[in-house]
Amino acid sequence: MAKKISAKARAAARKQRDKWKTKRWYTIRAPRHPWNYQNIGETIGESDEHIMGRIYEMTQQEFNGDFTKMHVMLRFRVSETVGQDALTTFIGHHHQTNHIRRQIRRYRGKIDDVIDVVTEDGYLVRIKPLIVTQKRVQTSVKQSIRAKTRDVLRGFVAKTTYDGLQVAMLDGSLEGEIQNQIKSIYPCRSVVIRKSQLLQEGVQMEQGPTLDEIHAEEARKEAEIKAKKAAALAEAMAEEEGGDDADEAEEAEDDVVEEVAEAEEAPAEEEATEEEAPAEEASSDDVDYGSMTVAELKELLKAAGKPVSGKKAELIERLQE
Repeated sequence: MAKKISAKARAAARKQRDKWKTKRWYTIRAPRHPWNYQNIGETIGESDEHIMGRIYEMTQQEFNGDFTKMHVMLRFRVSETVGQDALTTFIGHHHQTNHIRRQIRRYRGKIDDVIDVVTEDGYLVRIKPLIVTQKRVQTSVKQSIRAKTRDVLRGFVAKTTYDGLQVAMLDGSLEGEIQNQIKSIYPCRSVVIRKSQLLQEGVQMEQGPTLDEIHAEEARKEAEIKAKKAAALAEAMAEEEGGDDADEAEEAEDDVVEEVAEAEEAPAEEEATEEEAPAEEASSDDVDYGSMTVAELKELLKAAGKPVSGKKAELIERLQE
């Protein structure tokens, strides 16, 4: 037996607020330095508190257009909201598991490690390098490569800021530095930082353009794009109209040539007879519109209060109606 719903419950259901209407879109932006508040996506939420701490992931290909890094996932965490902008902090990256699995083959050596390093500005970062050698190697060789990699990473990170570390990990310069240092121990097929993770924040840098400057630059670019589209559309329309005028001019020129040829072939006696003959008003059926020029036909159409656009054949049809 179905449960009866009271009138009070039905009234409460009708008065229930639509939560979707209260939500709004936020523009997700990368950190100020070194990414200059780059627009990386959008998210929706009811208020600033609902999106604080939200994690946003995207591929490096989407971030900077490098299609060779489509397997690298970047992670950003919303740390602050300013109006409709959600400002983020870079909290690490990782390589997709299926891509890492494809790098390991039979008769190759795999060396991985987990290292916690501290940047010059006090950020604690966990880095996980992965080294793949050309052939299988002994455990002693792996230990030497692992120790050398730790020394390179600690020395490099201690002399750079967290912003510089982000750039070095994403553009491959840190991986290249490791490979150059360990190639004297054993030739390596590939060296990658397969994962990084921000464990503790340090001193934040206040470099790069402000959010207002970024908004002004985006508005300027958008206005330029709109102006270019409008100019291209106007040019296309002008070319269309110019083509129609050229067709009409061509037809008028052909008509003049035909008239000159007919005048040369006609005998002089016929011309005199036509001049002496009384001018009689001819009916629209007897008039030879084909021998008239486009300009003459348009004059007749204007006098009749009819449209004057179109080609010569259309003008003649309109006069004969």
